[in-house]
Amino acid sequence: MECAFVGCGAVAGKYAAALDSSPLSPVAACDLDADRAASFAADTGAAAYTDLDALLDATDAPLVVNLTGHGAHAAVTERALRAGRHVWSEKPLALEAERARDLVAYATRHDLALGCAPINPDCEGQRLARRALDDGRLGPVRLAYAHAHVGRVTEWHDDPDSFLRVGPLYDGAVYPLTLLVAWFGPASRVRVADATDPWPDRESRTPERPSHVEATVEFADGPLVRLTASFYAPHRSREFTSLECHGDDGSLYLADAGGLGADDRTPVSVGRAGRAYTPNPLTAPPRRTPYLAGPERLAASVRRERPDRSTARRGAHVVAICNAIERAADLGEPVAVDASVVERPARRSVVWGVEGGSDDGGNVAPPGPPDAALHLPPVGFGCSRYRDGTYVDRRESIERALDAGYRLLDSAELYGNEARIGEIIADPGSPDREALFVASKVWNTNHGHVAEACETTLADLGLDSLDCYMVHWPESWAYTGPLRRLAELPVETQEALTFPETPDGERDRVDVNLEATWRRMEAVHDRGLTATLGICNVDLSTLADLVEFARIPPSVVQIPRHPYRPRDDLVAWCHERGIRVVAHSPLSVPGLLEEPVVTEVAAEMGVSPATAVLSWHVGDGVVPIPSSVDPDHVVENLAAAGYRLPPDGTERFASLVDSEFER
Repeated sequence: MECAFVGCGAVAGKYAAALDSSPLSPVAACDLDADRAASFAADTGAAAYTDLDALLDATDAPLVVNLTGHGAHAAVTERALRAGRHVWSEKPLALEAERARDLVAYATRHDLALGCAPINPDCEGQRLARRALDDGRLGPVRLAYAHAHVGRVTEWHDDPDSFLRVGPLYDGAVYPLTLLVAWFGPASRVRVADATDPWPDRESRTPERPSHVEATVEFADGPLVRLTASFYAPHRSREFTSLECHGDDGSLYLADAGGLGADDRTPVSVGRAGRAYTPNPLTAPPRRTPYLAGPERLAASVRRERPDRSTARRGAHVVAICNAIERAADLGEPVAVDASVVERPARRSVVWGVEGGSDDGGNVAPPGPPDAALHLPPVGFGCSRYRDGTYVDRRESIERALDAGYRLLDSAELYGNEARIGEIIADPGSPDREALFVASKVWNTNHGHVAEACETTLADLGLDSLDCYMVHWPESWAYTGPLRRLAELPVETQEALTFPETPDGERDRVDVNLEATWRRMEAVHDRGLTATLGICNVDLSTLADLVEFARIPPSVVQIPRHPYRPRDDLVAWCHERGIRVVAHSPLSVPGLLEEPVVTEVAAEMGVSPATAVLSWHVGDGVVPIPSSVDPDHVVENLAAAGYRLPPDGTERFASLVDSEFER
């Protein structure tokens, strides 16, 4: 779509940086400064103008990108709208709420698209934070702290006059306010506000509005927000444009509410009530959202013949909040906020599994078979208690995993801790049930008692159904009774129940073939006790036979997989059929993390060998389920989904293949 840029200052250069790969084509550029207009036009191939009316008369470009100074936004937007153009405006939409509402109303009456920066709700860190709100970890959010420390613009901006005229509310506070409105809907009133004028005596240029503002803003269906906006506090202070939300069950901290992404791989931290914050890493390679994304999306809405005005309505309400804060500071009393133009956001469900996948925090969909019906997180968490030759308690590590953002929990009746997992899932601060993908497995002794085993697992987990129920091993052993709460039994008792022996000390095997076991698996699926079925520790020949006789084929195949034995034939076979492959014990192979190829590739990536191995799996569309009791490793393993091997990394990993390798 052809567009015209109005305002060719510093911010215009940030928008223009993405033009080479954009569907937008600049045909005109306008600025009161002829040299700036000419320079921008020369860089973009547009025609230069110094008069907006002349530009509008000379070109029929349907979209105007308004990048003028703060105080000129409303006038330029109105002139462009009245000329029948769609408009994207930098923030703020206007300096007066009534003017902003009028712009939205005019665009609505004439079916014109009208958009307004900032685009921060759609950036990766903010979307990751939104997921933490949507998946229920915080519970009802009743309190928030927002900061907008713009800093002394005379020290860091080459043209600070526009900033000094409008003050920190309309330049800085719009970032956290935009997020709050996007997440919680409209503000209802400003309870209290104060405005002061701290400023260095040495500065010859001073703000025309108060340089420091503090306010308490009440949201109609959301938190009470303490907002600080300042030109005096340096923009390099600890709190730049941060946002901290506190709910009944937990808290969330977003370091940069206005960030465009790709600067921080753990932009969000979440903590249950009374617990320390846990970093939440990105689960796909970081991606910076270009400034141009806003006008591009607006243009796309025009092409769909559904001109969008949602960001303008939100921007108009942000202006209304800023106006109310100023008025409350002047009057020394509460001021109501007009909410007539903004819509209340619908709560979004965060769902993994067969119902269509999940918003994963602004990242791209995790790799996998292109036609897979099952959508899984890129990295899951293994809940086995058996580590380094002994049994360990996993409560702290599983809680840490959920706090970090893991959403696939891999359990089994063999692990004996499903009751504890159920308690954790039910605890305040854990994600809502629909946000989790919970898998379990029937143990070898229960192949003839699948329904009983599944019911026992569900009772221990406190769930109505599983997302996937799997056969742990194809081999069947003698029945020893229900396997419930094994972790509470003496180790000798656990071993006797799960690894039965004949009087001769041999494994006590029984003649229950896989087809018979699978029919019982299909029966629990038919009862709605599990959404999907799976099988573990299987070779390709056995798997192919299973798929041949299965009425309900497996959706998940879980196998040991690592660079020495990548199982590429099985993985490819599964992916061709839309079956998801999960790799258990991906980091426990002796010597793997000290392997020179692995350590060299990891060094090039600037990560640990464990991260390099996990990212190798993710890049192949395989879901690794590492297990750790180290708090830092728990977070690091999930963060591995945000890395990819270097271009030759996969080939170098392939050099490790050893068909004779045995663990």
